[in-house]
Amino acid sequence: MSTLSKLNFKIIFHLMGLLFTVNGAFMLLAAGVGFYYHDGTAVELLMAGVVTLLLGGTAMLVTRNHRKEIKKREGYIIVAFGWIFMSISGSLPYLFTGAIPNITNAFFETMSGYTTTGATILSDIEVLPRGVLFWRSITHWIGGMGIIVLAIAILPLLGIGGMQLFAAEAPGPAGDKLHPRITDTAKRLWLIYVGYTIAETILLKLAGMSMFDAVNHSLSTLSTGGFSTKNASIAYWNDRPLIQYIIMIFMFLAGTNFVLSYFAFKRKFTKIFKDEEFRMYYTLIIGLTLIAGLIIYFQADVSDSSIAHPMVYGAFESAMRHSLFQILAIVTTTGFVTADYTLWTPFLTIFFFGLMFLGGSAGSTAGGIKIVRHLIMVKNGILEFKRTLHPNAILPVRYNRKAIPQPIVFNILAFFILYMLAFIIGTLVFSWMGLDFNTALGGAASTLGNVGPALGDLGPVNNYGNLPSMAKWWASFLMLIGRLELFTVLILLTPFFWRNR
Repeated sequence: MSTLSKLNFKIIFHLMGLLFTVNGAFMLLAAGVGFYYHDGTAVELLMAGVVTLLLGGTAMLVTRNHRKEIKKREGYIIVAFGWIFMSISGSLPYLFTGAIPNITNAFFETMSGYTTTGATILSDIEVLPRGVLFWRSITHWIGGMGIIVLAIAILPLLGIGGMQLFAAEAPGPAGDKLHPRITDTAKRLWLIYVGYTIAETILLKLAGMSMFDAVNHSLSTLSTGGFSTKNASIAYWNDRPLIQYIIMIFMFLAGTNFVLSYFAFKRKFTKIFKDEEFRMYYTLIIGLTLIAGLIIYFQADVSDSSIAHPMVYGAFESAMRHSLFQILAIVTTTGFVTADYTLWTPFLTIFFFGLMFLGGSAGSTAGGIKIVRHLIMVKNGILEFKRTLHPNAILPVRYNRKAIPQPIVFNILAFFILYMLAFIIGTLVFSWMGLDFNTALGGAASTLGNVGPALGDLGPVNNYGNLPSMAKWWASFLMLIGRLELFTVLILLTPFFWRNR
């Protein structure tokens, strides 16, 4: 019997229908925003929502008698195709309203939204109707919620890229759980996610943003997305440092394992500061900020900055603030911009390019390789020296004082090799499509890492609108595989996945 005949298609289509239903409900919310602001998009957004709801509802109705069993193969298909079909249906608001009439551009913008990349093809964001702007931001927020579910419920079960290390206390299935049931765990973390979003919205409003801007930027921050309602991104508020500090706090929280936030609310602070990934996370951010801030303060020439409201670099606080902001934006893969870092110094250009390969914490909404993987690879590398001197010694890699099973270490090493291979191939394909060296290099790193701003023609003050159509589809593919931890998508391209079990 073939693999296809053994697949539980009913559960696959049922969950796809559920995703469509959720998507359609949020489109109706965007229609409500359009109606409230009388921006002329309410009817079109309503139509997009109704169409999506009908498709989702029909799929759920037809497959209501499904077998409630998801095996690994079904899991891979649901995750990969779920994101693809969400992006297809999520393109409808752009197409129906005419905000992005081109299918390629609409799909790119939507995929960038759901994968929380924040790369855009739009050159003038501020002319868009508010209903469309809200939909654009909500795609980030939906994607961020989805990543939390993946990190908790699906990727550890599939053994994807070492995500078994998601638990804050210990690696593997032996680690403590927040709650015996995964669904209850997800609910708790969703409440934190929603709570942070509301808190940031209130603080940004009090700091001087309009309510509409505050809501949209909160949706983008907590999902580590980066879509803004302003052409200049957060640089629009460079004359209001308080707004930038608020966004920095929530970028830091969004790039942190959400389990640690749960522990913080439960006052289990010891667990937080004993977590090796968290210690590495904040230590790196502090150290990198000092390096970049001092270089900006003493060396950077920003006289030709094309960002609105250029910074006052004569002040030490200003240099450190913009250094910290951009480091958080790149490390957490949020991608907000307060300045064009490619204009600072050649060293800092390469410095920020390197940060695109770092990534946030496992169990956060951040993309990239993830700090825990780097940490374990470094530990394993150091142990290789000891194993060379003591070939008969048993020297396991330890994380949070517990030994990591060897298969997980191998999984992480395989992930890193595959990630770098995907980056190299991504760069080569972009170059073959006509992009110059810097643009191809930065575009591959940024889309694969779900960062947003890149180098060259895709730098912080530019957009992806001038890419050839095929390059946009390729960028969308890189965003997808980067967001879904590579294996989830790439395994579907292998022949043995579809062979007999």
